[in-house]
Amino acid sequence: MTEEIKFILDSANESMNNAIKHFEKQLQNIRAGKASPAMLGSVQVEYYGSQVPLTQVANVNTVDARTLSVQPWEKSLISEIEKGILRANLGFNPMNNGESVIINVPPLTEERRRDLVKVAKAEAEEAKISVRNDRKNANNEAKALDLTEDLLKIAEADIQKLTDTYIEKIDQILVIKEKEIMTV
Repeated sequence: MTEEIKFILDSANESMNNAIKHFEKQLQNIRAGKASPAMLGSVQVEYYGSQVPLTQVANVNTVDARTLSVQPWEKSLISEIEKGILRANLGFNPMNNGESVIINVPPLTEERRRDLVKVAKAEAEEAKISVRNDRKNANNEAKALDLTEDLLKIAEADIQKLTDTYIEKIDQILVIKEKEIMTV
């Protein structure tokens, strides 16, 4: 195997690995019944005229399996945090006790669980598309090299093996997430 092919494979491997990391990060935003600070990852809060992530203005903790606590660093932000949580449209009803914002995470209905599984499957498909695009880019890079036909076939076969491995990883991660979502 030439250095160029090895470089292309390493580059494709890194890109595909990044697709997996992004997929896992997206799945963290899909709640599976248990309260998790990651559920509020998409919340933006108005802070001195600009929108900032909630984690930059408050600590987010789990009190128990069904309760999140948001402790702002400045008490004046409590109402902005409540507005941000409502704007994020996560299905939460924040309550404030003057010191912090408390969020009771409602149990998921069967229908909502099925909807979340569909969202997870859509995210998995996005990750697979990303991996396939990485495969296409790697194949194009290999074709751009001045390789013999045999070396090109070997390179394409190696790239396909790598792609298959990552597609399989995505499927495995999805199965685990589906089980987590559907478990009451």
